[in-house]
Amino acid sequence: MKNIKAIIFDAYGTLFDVNSAAEKCKDKIGDKWESFANFWRTTQLEYTWLRSLMERHKDFWQITEDSLDKSMKAFNIDLSMKNELLNLYKILSPYKEVPETLKALKEKKFKLSILSNGTPSLLNELVKSNNLENLFDDIFSIEEVGVYKPHSKVYDIPIKKYKIEKNEVAFLSANTWDVSGGGNYGYQSIWVNRNNNIFDNLDFKANIEIEDLSGLLNKF
Repeated sequence: MKNIKAIIFDAYGTLFDVNSAAEKCKDKIGDKWESFANFWRTTQLEYTWLRSLMERHKDFWQITEDSLDKSMKAFNIDLSMKNELLNLYKILSPYKEVPETLKALKEKKFKLSILSNGTPSLLNELVKSNNLENLFDDIFSIEEVGVYKPHSKVYDIPIKKYKIEKNEVAFLSANTWDVSGGGNYGYQSIWVNRNNNIFDNLDFKANIEIEDLSGLLNKF
C-alpha cells in the first residue's frame, strides 16, 4: 500500500477479543459460553444499527449492558454474573500478535489510531489495561458524532483531525460490514479475517485480506 499517512484500527474484534470476557467465565457458564458470547456480540451490533436508524442513541456501554441482559435471558445464565461479565468486558484481552505488531508499525513512524463504537472512557481503559497507551496517537469514538458505524460521519472523524485524503488512510477491521463501510467511504480498507469467514456483499471488496495483524508488516 502506498501513500499511507495513518493506520486506523477498529477496536472490538480487531485488536481486542470480544469473546474473552465470556471465555474467562467458561467454568461457570459451561460449554455454551462461546455460543453465548457470539449471541451477545451479535445483539450488541444489532442494537447499534437499530438505534442509529431510529435516531435513539445510547452510548456503547449502555448498549453492551442492554444486549447482555437479553443474552443472559436467552441462554439462561445466572443473573448474578452480570457485573462480573461487564467488568471483564472493560478489560478485554488483545489478540496475541497485537502488541508486537503495533510496536513494529510505530517504529516505522506511522500515525496509529483507533476508530471505534466504544465510549472514550471505555476505550481508554481498554488500551491502558493492556499497556498499549503509548502506541496510539489518537483514540476516536463515535460519540463525537452520536451515530454508529458504518455511518460516513464516523469515518470522517480522523480525516478532519489529520487533514489528509481518504485514500491516505489504511483502515483495519475484522468486521466485514466495517471494512465495507470504510472502503465505500474512501479508505484503503484491510480485512482481518481471523476465522476464515465469508465477506459480505456490500458493494466493496477489501483492498487486502490478512489472517491477523502480523500480516500487515510486509504490506508497508
